[in-house]
Amino acid sequence: MSAPSFATAAPLAASPPCLKNFRRIVIKSGSSLLVDRGQGCVKRSWLESLAQDIADLHRQGADVLVVSSGAIALGRTVLGLPERDLKLEDSQAAAAVGQIALARIWAEVLSDRKITAGQILVTLGDTEERQRYLNARATIGRLLDLRAVPVINENDTVATNEIRYGDNDRLAARVATMASADLLILLSDVPGLYTAPPADNPDAELVPVVLRVDETIEAMAGVAASRLSRGGMRTKIEAAKIATAGGTHMIITDGRVAHPVSRLNDKAPCTWFLTGSNPVTARKKWIAGALEPRGALHVDAGAAKAIASGKSLLPAGVTRVEGNFTSGDCVLIRDFRAAEIGRGLVAYDASEAVLIAGRNSQDIPGLLGTPGRAVIIHRDDMVLARDRITPREPVTNGNS
Repeated sequence: MSAPSFATAAPLAASPPCLKNFRRIVIKSGSSLLVDRGQGCVKRSWLESLAQDIADLHRQGADVLVVSSGAIALGRTVLGLPERDLKLEDSQAAAAVGQIALARIWAEVLSDRKITAGQILVTLGDTEERQRYLNARATIGRLLDLRAVPVINENDTVATNEIRYGDNDRLAARVATMASADLLILLSDVPGLYTAPPADNPDAELVPVVLRVDETIEAMAGVAASRLSRGGMRTKIEAAKIATAGGTHMIITDGRVAHPVSRLNDKAPCTWFLTGSNPVTARKKWIAGALEPRGALHVDAGAAKAIASGKSLLPAGVTRVEGNFTSGDCVLIRDFRAAEIGRGLVAYDASEAVLIAGRNSQDIPGLLGTPGRAVIIHRDDMVLARDRITPREPVTNGNS
């Protein structure tokens, strides 16, 4: 077996970075933390403390996203459903009722701190299918631009066992990469990753830093510790693999205490999973090396110059459309000499791109009969040819 990929004396373990140095943070809370097991209601005082942590980060200028479990746990109490494992239709019914309650509670605690909450319900397909992924990414981005806090949960009312995540750890990691977050915080019912399940081994030690998730790290994971939680350390390790591949650092820390996030600034016990990349670099690598182009957009000299300076591609700069692509596909960007100057994820189908090519973005509703995106390829979904470095191994973090 290979040597463990963690460092007990790493600089990070001695002096962790301040949370205010991260620009975009995803915080995940599980059902067992949010919902009182005996009463079947929200632990209000705990949630208030977490909301204050979020408000503090928000006031410091960070974008904050929340991935929150708890809808089924809340809904089953309201509907009087048994605590044992529920049938699929009962889980969906409980989620339908619980999602309303969960959204209201989050809206209340954040509103008390003058923060607007926005609810987003996603399914597996929303993070795996590129077109739906781009739509979800755009919605998240706009909410953050407006300084709202997206509260995200799996849409358990429609997700079946075959098309669902089944735990919000991996969902949080997908959301983090989708939103180009640089930090994911998983609030857990343990302080972090141990060398062995601490309930079974009193000599188990907390691992402060993981440099790389390998088979040794995976072997340390246990099973779910709570009846209300669908996750466990195994799913958190899977989340770490997704997050770090997407350029996002990840923390596992104890969420059972008051102010579980702000305590990290006071060197609270936790495990850091480090990445050598960043969200932008990881995303660019994925676009550059892991996707097959489905077409091409030819652009004029003005658009080529704008793209080279870091601007998005507007429909007005497109002179010709090639290929039979759909929204979310990767396409090449070619200049007037037909030379490749970049590639990116296109926001329109080929038939729509033909209609809006060379036209002002304000004309899009009249041309397509429906509102559309102002850009045909956003700069965040684009990599320039001069910057293209095909990775030795494709980035396998879904839609990055």
